Amino acid sequence: MTTVAEQVSITTIIPILTAIANRQWEQFKELEADFVSQYGVEVWQEVFNFRLKPALDKDSDRWLLIQWCGEGIISVKNVA
Repeated sequence: MTTVAEQVSITTIIPILTAIANRQWEQFKELEADFVSQYGVEVWQEVFNFRLKPALDKDSDRWLLIQWCGEGIISVKNVA
């Protein structure tokens, strides 16, 4: 992880996690866009992949995936 990604404050990440937890897709997208505007897409990718995504519970991770891919996926099946 780059030095910039390591220095992103937890207070910047918490609202993003809160938007996911509250299933607020539009708010998540706004916070994501603000983050990318401030830090750049490369830092967003690192922070998301190494700090945000690992912190998500299974249901939140699934919800986020469905939101991103919702237009192209007809249904998502649980595989247990």
